[in-house]
Amino acid sequence: MSIGQRDAYLLTLREITFGEQMNSWVNCPECSERLEFTMKTSQMRLVELREPEAEQYIINVGEWELHYRLPNSWDLAGIVGSKDDEKAARHLRQNCLVGASRWGQKWGYNDLPEDVIEKMVEAIAAADPQIEILLDLDCPACSHNWQVMLDIVWFIWKEISAKAQRILQEVHLLARFYGWREADILSMSTLRRQYYLSLVG
Repeated sequence: MSIGQRDAYLLTLREITFGEQMNSWVNCPECSERLEFTMKTSQMRLVELREPEAEQYIINVGEWELHYRLPNSWDLAGIVGSKDDEKAARHLRQNCLVGASRWGQKWGYNDLPEDVIEKMVEAIAAADPQIEILLDLDCPACSHNWQVMLDIVWFIWKEISAKAQRILQEVHLLARFYGWREADILSMSTLRRQYYLSLVG
């Protein structure tokens, strides 16, 4: 599954779990003003959900013929923690190149001109538009305009972590007040648990 297809599924999962509305915030890089904004999962999903398949693509650039695939989660896992952005990008591009040929001969990644590699990168972005979602932001305090990338994996993980912490705090409060076991508290419906919390509060 490509990164874009994976993220499209994650947006759907997020919608099922927490709803369509996504509330977020970011600090302005110019004046540090906190900017709060709302997104919708339907607005962020650019591709239709489909069954995962390992697809290969072909692009011709002058005399070159490149066979390539779209990056996936394994490719990203291979560059996690890399402190050299250029080296990481090169590793990612090299992984996506399946094969290259010119004049009937096969060539390796290191033999390709930079402009040919750039054409492959552009083709990958066109084939997988969900791979990079950029949000246009405007600071109301200083009028600075900039873009941030939506990392849906990070976003959902933060929401799940926050939700888990809230539930643990609720369990702690109810167990301390009523002496109930954790399993009994967690087996309650959210509405019933919230009612008991209101009584405690």
